[in-house]
Parts: sequence; C-alpha cells; structure tokens
Amino acid sequence: MLTIPFERLLPRILNHLIQNETWASERLRPFDGKQTLIRAGGLDIYLVVDSRGFFAAGSPKEPVAVTVNLPADTPAKLLLDKDAVFQAARLSGSIDFAETLAFVFRNLHWDIEADLAAYVGDIPAYRLERLRQKVFSVTRESASKATQNIVEYLTEDSDSLPPPREVAAFIREVDVLRDAVARFEKRLAAL
Repeated sequence: MLTIPFERLLPRILNHLIQNETWASERLRPFDGKQTLIRAGGLDIYLVVDSRGFFAAGSPKEPVAVTVNLPADTPAKLLLDKDAVFQAARLSGSIDFAETLAFVFRNLHWDIEADLAAYVGDIPAYRLERLRQKVFSVTRESASKATQNIVEYLTEDSDSLPPPREVAAFIREVDVLRDAVARFEKRLAAL
C-alpha cells in the first residue's frame, strides 16, 4: 500500500480545488515563490506558490512569507463548521500574501458531485451528494442539540456550574458592593 505524507497530500488537494476555480490561481500567481507555513497542533506544513498559481510542497529551509496558525481541533471543525476554522486562524507575515491566502482558502469550494460523477455517473453522484448533505445536516444538528443539552444539564440540573441567572445576580451584587466600598472610601477620606 502506497502512503502519501500529509505534507505532499495537502498541495494535491488544494490544487485540485484551485483547478476548478480559475480565479484562485489568478489571485495566487503574483506570489510566485512565496512560501507559507501552516501550523495545526504539532503539524507544520510548508507550501510554496508556483508560477501557475498552484501550491507545491515547501521546505523549512526556505524563508516563510506568511504563517497560518490553526487550532489543534481544525480537522474536526473543518467537517462541522468551516467558518469556525477561519475565525480561529491567526495569520502573520506579509499582509498582501496573507489577505490573498485568507480569501482563497475561505472561498475555495469542492464540487463533490462533479468529482463523483466522473466515477459513478451523474444521477448516482447527485443522489450521493444529497445523501451526504443530509447526513452532515443531521450530524451538525445533533451535535448542536447535544451541546445545548450538556450545557443545560451542567448549569441547571447539576451542581457543576451555576446557572446563568445566578451568575448575573452575583455580578450585580459585586457591582453594588464595589459602589458601596467606593462611597465608603470617599467618606473615610473626607474625615
């Protein structure tokens, strides 16, 4: 069995997506030779833009124009909420290159149905894509409801966390106490 390291697989995946989105290669082309470092957890991936506006595997020995720091849970977030990954990403380095990368990564879309159609035909690809969308929708909805239930349990039914209304009441009481102490200090200073 042939295994491909993720560092070589990621450029292939990105290039496949860019190939279907000609605007992306046009936006990347001016950054020919620029390298980016993508850090996710303990994984460092170097990508360099080539003259056609595609990505190639980079090298840690070459200078990095932009560093993209992603949270360790990026793979899970990509499946459930792609926008959360982009909100959590932190870019540093060349402003023009960073803005271009952010725009390209945010707007690349995978036409899964078209890729499937090449292997199984148009109608099965259409049906498989609809099934995938439904499964992801149900999964996302279930995960959201489960999270809400856990939060509700922790705040309402168990003694693990105080309910939000108790936290708000406590904060109001602290504010009242702070104001009373401030008034007392003024009176004490006047004596």
